[in-house]
Amino acid sequence: MNKGNGKFNFWQKWLTYANLMTIAVGLLVAFAGNSFFFEIHNNYTKDVFLNGNEFDQNILELKNWLFGIIGGTIVGFHILMVMISENSFKKKEKWAYKTMWYGLLTWFIIDSGISIYYGAIHNVIIINLVALVLIGIPLIMTKNEFKN
Repeated sequence: MNKGNGKFNFWQKWLTYANLMTIAVGLLVAFAGNSFFFEIHNNYTKDVFLNGNEFDQNILELKNWLFGIIGGTIVGFHILMVMISENSFKKKEKWAYKTMWYGLLTWFIIDSGISIYYGAIHNVIIINLVALVLIGIPLIMTKNEFKN
C-alpha cells in the first residue's frame, strides 16, 4: 500500500466512524431526548421558545414525537452514509463523493437556515456544525482522490 492509499484509508474510515457515531446520536435523540445527553440543547430550546419555562405535558409530548422522527431520520440518513463510505466511496467512485457532499450540505443548509430563522442558534452550534466538521473534514481531505 502506498502512502497516498494509507492517507485515503484513514480518512475513509474516519468518515465511516463519524457516521456510525452520528447513528448513535440519532438513537439517543429518538429514545433519550429528555436525558442528560440533551440537557443543554433542551434548556436552550426552552429559553428560545418558552421564555425559560418548563415544557408543559402537551409540548413535551410534541417534542418527544418530533425527536423520535428526527432521530429516526438521522439514523436512516447516516446508515446510507456508512454504506456509501464502506462501498462506493472506498472504491473511489466519484458519484459517492458527490452524493455525500450533496446530502450533507443539503441537510446543513436547510436545518441551519430554519434554526436561524426561528432563533434556535444553539441547534446550529451544538449539533449542526459538529456534524458538518466531523463529516466534512474527511471529504475535504479525500477530494483529490475523486478528481478523475
